[in-house]
Amino acid sequence: MSILADDDPARRAGAILSIDLGAIAANWRGLRDAGRATGRPVDCAAVLKADAYGTGAAVVGPLLAAEGCRQFFVAHIEEGIALRRVLPEPPIYVLNGLLPGTEGDFVEHRLVPVLNHLGQLNAWRAAAQRFNLALDAVVHLDTGMHRLGFGAEDAQFLINERGRLRGLRLALIMSHLVSSEEPSNPINGEQLSRFRTFVRAMPGAPTSLANSSGIFLGPDYHFDLLRPGAALYGINPLPGQPNPMLEVVTLQVRILQTRQIDAFQTVGYGGAWRSARPSRIATIALGYADGYFRNLGNRTFVHLAGHTVPVIGRISMDLVTIDVTDVPEADCQPGAIVEILGPHLTPDILADHARTNAYEVMTALGRRYHRAYVDRFAEAPADETGEPA
Repeated sequence: MSILADDDPARRAGAILSIDLGAIAANWRGLRDAGRATGRPVDCAAVLKADAYGTGAAVVGPLLAAEGCRQFFVAHIEEGIALRRVLPEPPIYVLNGLLPGTEGDFVEHRLVPVLNHLGQLNAWRAAAQRFNLALDAVVHLDTGMHRLGFGAEDAQFLINERGRLRGLRLALIMSHLVSSEEPSNPINGEQLSRFRTFVRAMPGAPTSLANSSGIFLGPDYHFDLLRPGAALYGINPLPGQPNPMLEVVTLQVRILQTRQIDAFQTVGYGGAWRSARPSRIATIALGYADGYFRNLGNRTFVHLAGHTVPVIGRISMDLVTIDVTDVPEADCQPGAIVEILGPHLTPDILADHARTNAYEVMTALGRRYHRAYVDRFAEAPADETGEPA
């Protein structure tokens, strides 16, 4: 038993990351409904790779399953194994495919490899024979990304030699859009045409092309299964336009110390910022070890007590300094809460300041944060297990 009167771990946290499960569920429902708008029976999966974009796959997976999501995607086999512990039934597809020697692991944990080339296909078919099982498989067609997937030559070989699939159940044919966030980019239509050509030559299996932004390209891109990832977690799938998704994460960090400095004094490593006037500087419990990018020094802001406050000096491993000269002193005391991500600074905005994208902002969210799962429509917050606190 703790000798402390209050053993709430949030009390000890320098930073609190709040994840709105209600927003994630609402985002999934909205994307699902977008696919159904034309009346076709389009299903909607969920991409939970990178620990559900930093929000916690072990919590988000069961949440979306309860909403009716029936198919899930991860990148690595280890992500699939971990997700299988909390999702015993639905298909879990592993996008990176079949690493040599992992066939037994896929079978044991009932994971489905996304087959990216003939070598993976041959190995998975051999596994079906070895284990005497009809194994599910996904064929990934490269229609222009030029990363993973069957290229044009191998795709044509598969069309001509469909017997190569004997012993496997073709659960899905998929491809991945290159520039779906740019509706006017002609490569979208080119990829659509290539995908349709392959699908016509390989009839009978469900098909999937649209990622988050691809859903908004319209019903021609929807096929049988939508594969949203980023949009589930509040990242804007329509850059340059109002975000149709609900924001999911809020990151709040505590002030550790505030000090007064004279004019023309430097702050932090390398003296990368110099005061132009007598200034009040607050140091907050955040750093690049928490996924707060080092290049954000002198280039972004935080929000404190109704004020927009500049981040100054270099970002350290564990500490960030901010200029609170124009904030009332009573609002800058140690323990005061500073908003790093939230209504005033979304992941998309912070990504612009860091010259990256919101995907990297989300997936870099540090493990040192205390994580609180909340729901705007529920009464009680939840702890890191997803159970009511």
